[in-house]
Amino acid sequence: MGLRSKTPNNAQNSQQDYLDTHNAARAEVGVANIIWNATMAAYAQNYANQRKADCNLVNSGGPYGENLAKGSGTFSGTAAVNLWVAQKAYYDYATNTCAGGHVCGHYTQVVWSNSNQLGCARVQCTNNSWWFVICSYYSSGNINGQSPY
Repeated sequence: MGLRSKTPNNAQNSQQDYLDTHNAARAEVGVANIIWNATMAAYAQNYANQRKADCNLVNSGGPYGENLAKGSGTFSGTAAVNLWVAQKAYYDYATNTCAGGHVCGHYTQVVWSNSNQLGCARVQCTNNSWWFVICSYYSSGNINGQSPY
């Protein structure tokens, strides 16, 4: 991976960073790359702006699949995607289930084969200086009774 010249605030938060992190996880399980969708990114940005004041992980209820995360310090978009991908450890593909007491739905959305478009956004919250990250997916994943790939 080559070096990139970025300001610290943009490190690991570019469109390409979101795509690279998603596509690495998708490649691990043989799923085609996801592509960026500017309309969905605008939707994500609009919703992230609505969460700036409270930083609450509340789903938007919009038309897309969705993953949310928040973190302190320099929490980046890449860090958020890596949190979701880390749920892979608890996901059992053979039974399409998640280990008891764990969550896997963020991971399965990342690798959902029918989700082929992505838009993400990140904002700094005003109540606690944490970062709120949202990624929107089309088409939505995590459909009951279906396997992600």
